Amino acid sequence: MHEMSLAKSMYEIVEETARKNNARKVKSVQFELGALSHAEPDALSFAFEVVAHGTIAEGARFEIIRIPGKAWCVPCGRTVDLPRLGAPCPECGGHQLAVTQGDEMRIASIEII
Repeated sequence: MHEMSLAKSMYEIVEETARKNNARKVKSVQFELGALSHAEPDALSFAFEVVAHGTIAEGARFEIIRIPGKAWCVPCGRTVDLPRLGAPCPECGGHQLAVTQGDEMRIASIEII
């Protein structure tokens, strides 16, 4: 389950940020997760809760902001919605697509007190 290792890495960033800012508590974490990232949102939320147990981030609100998949199609020259990797262009059926959005996984914000 790669969501657990992702949650551990994310927590390390959250903890370091909180420590550098002399925080007493992490109130919330917003995480951007692309639809093409191959991470399961529910599993990631659960993993973060497990990793944060007994830490400065225990009980923090963990919000996932879903980023839709988009790609640029070489044959038709359009930016198109991409529901999953490997899907053809919905406009021309081509498979020469360059992902432009939706594969990101990043912390968008951390609220501390």
